[in-house]
Amino acid sequence: MNSRTKNRLILVLVVLVFAAPLLVAYVMNREGWRPQQTRNSGTLVEPPRDVSAVPVTLTGGAKLAWRDPQWHWTLLALPGAQCAARCQARLDEALRMYITLGRNAERLRLVYLGPALPSEYLAARAALQSGQDDSDALAEYRAQGEDALALALVDPNGLLMLRYPQGYDAQGLRSDIQKLLH
Repeated sequence: MNSRTKNRLILVLVVLVFAAPLLVAYVMNREGWRPQQTRNSGTLVEPPRDVSAVPVTLTGGAKLAWRDPQWHWTLLALPGAQCAARCQARLDEALRMYITLGRNAERLRLVYLGPALPSEYLAARAALQSGQDDSDALAEYRAQGEDALALALVDPNGLLMLRYPQGYDAQGLRSDIQKLLH
């Protein structure tokens, strides 16, 4: 084997080493294989739901802009029929998680869509935006209990990606959001 043939063979082997994983991934995807278990705590919305046309009026009368040029993710707090002590405690838990994000907190906005909260409660929680789902288009993602809270995560393009039903794991939520923001 001469030097030229040997160099070509080495080049073909290098290309195969890098192309083989891509080929295997393509075949697995084409066959519909998906991992049985994912590492996210929330439930993946398949396919992602476009909520960019859902009209939401924030307290003060402004409309929520779902598509965000600043690349903000939106964490929606969706309570049941009322938001009393337990629901407000879960909201406070989400706000504490928001604070622990540090400099990445500016890339996440918290929006509460439900029954009106006491004004003194909202005044003490400046990071929480409050509003109403005008068309009740997000009703299927709301908590089912009287005093419960469910969450949903919307990407900057207005696609609902993950949902966290009532009783969600707060540490799992924080882990999911940290992965998204880093």
